Amino acid sequence: MANLKAIRDRIKSVKNTKKITEAMRLVAAAKVRRAQEQVTATRPFADRLAQVLYGLQSRLRFEEADLPLLKKREVRSVALLVVSGDRGLCGGYNSNVIRRAENRAKELQAEGLEYTYVLVGRKAVQYFQRRECPIDAKFMGLDQVPSAEDASKIADELLSLFLSETVDRVELIYTKFVSLVSSRPVVQTLLPLDPQGLEPKDDEIFRLTTRGGAFDVERQAVESPMPPSMPQDMLFEQDPTQILDALLPLYLNNQLLRALQESSASELAARMTAMNNASENASDLISSLSLSYNKARQAAITQQLLEVVAGADSLG
Repeated sequence: MANLKAIRDRIKSVKNTKKITEAMRLVAAAKVRRAQEQVTATRPFADRLAQVLYGLQSRLRFEEADLPLLKKREVRSVALLVVSGDRGLCGGYNSNVIRRAENRAKELQAEGLEYTYVLVGRKAVQYFQRRECPIDAKFMGLDQVPSAEDASKIADELLSLFLSETVDRVELIYTKFVSLVSSRPVVQTLLPLDPQGLEPKDDEIFRLTTRGGAFDVERQAVESPMPPSMPQDMLFEQDPTQILDALLPLYLNNQLLRALQESSASELAARMTAMNNASENASDLISSLSLSYNKARQAAITQQLLEVVAGADSLG
């Protein structure tokens, strides 16, 4: 009977764990929907900003403009902006982006370049601090759904490093959202800004939906319309170079915000998948334990019947 009690206690414990993992899955799903809404809400500003920059590019030659954010220098030092999460229980999300950052740092060392980390997320901060890696700035406790204010704080730190010539290039390492079950760490150069990256591109919106009682992701292609060219006789109250100098930091902020949103969506999707797998494993374990419990209970009943029969025979 002691064995039966132990199995019952374990079944109860696994059921409680399943309730927790299922609740965490639903919370992550709700936050994914919030992240979708934020991406949709910030898209008009991003599209308009890209259109204005594209229009200015058609009137000016960015390469000839003496702008600090476009100036390419001989690279001696690189800042690696690594975006991770503050919490675990999200599969390989954090370990994958950290591993990609380590590999990139080794590549820079092999090229004879110095590097420093700018870390976003408690997991990356704890990992690289334990290994005494060069860290210039740390950002933790950001909102689960990133905001423009979060992106602005990080952008200010990056601009300070780049404009003071502490580093000659800034690279962003974040997790690009592909689907609910797939994401991949990527490396992107943030500074100096590349004027060739300002052309309008087709984009996609990922929408979390339910289908057959399960979560699914639908992709919706979004065509970015070609912005109208600025009239050749348009007069600027300010020098166009000054306008660009004011708009390019906004463009950098927007690039950072988009990367933070992608990372957040990837983390939440990874947590949804991990919690879903944990719930399924808990269901399988409950079935296995229930089968073992029934077998043990049946064996105990059979043993009791045999003892009763044996006792009756001895009395007879």
